[in-house]
Amino acid sequence: MKEYKYKINGMKFTVGVGEIVDDTINVEVNGTPYKVELDESQKAKKITVAAPKKAAAAPRNESGEKVISKPTAASAGAGAVKSPLPGTILSFNVNVGDTVAAGDTVCILEAMKMENDVHCTTGGTVKKILVGVGDSVLEGTDLMIIE
Repeated sequence: MKEYKYKINGMKFTVGVGEIVDDTINVEVNGTPYKVELDESQKAKKITVAAPKKAAAAPRNESGEKVISKPTAASAGAGAVKSPLPGTILSFNVNVGDTVAAGDTVCILEAMKMENDVHCTTGGTVKKILVGVGDSVLEGTDLMIIE
C-alpha cells in the first residue's frame, strides 16, 4: 500500500492507496478503510503510477561535454582555495581583486541538496577565479587563487 500525507484546511490526513481491482480502489484514510469506485467519466482513462524522476544530468558546454572541473595543482607561491567536497558551485561572495581574510566565506557549494560555505585558509587578494557558477567540481578542485 502506497502511503501519502496531506494537510487539508489545517487537518492532517494519512492516505494509503492499495490495489486497484476493476473500477474499485482500496483506500485507507487515517486508518479507516474505504472502497472508492471510479466515476463513469474516469473509467475510460488509464490509471498510471508515475516513475520516480531521474537525477539531473551534469551541465554540458556548447560541444556537449560534461562541465566537471578536476583537481589541479596551484601555481607556486599562490594560495588555492580548494573544494572541500564534490558538488556544484552556486555563487561567489568575492570577485577578482577583492581582499579577503583567512576564514572568509568565498563561495557557496551545493552538495547532496545542501548549501555549504567554502572558506579561504589564507588572507590576501583574489587573483583568479578558476570555475564558474553552475560548474560541477570534484573534491580538491582549485576554485580560486589568493595571493
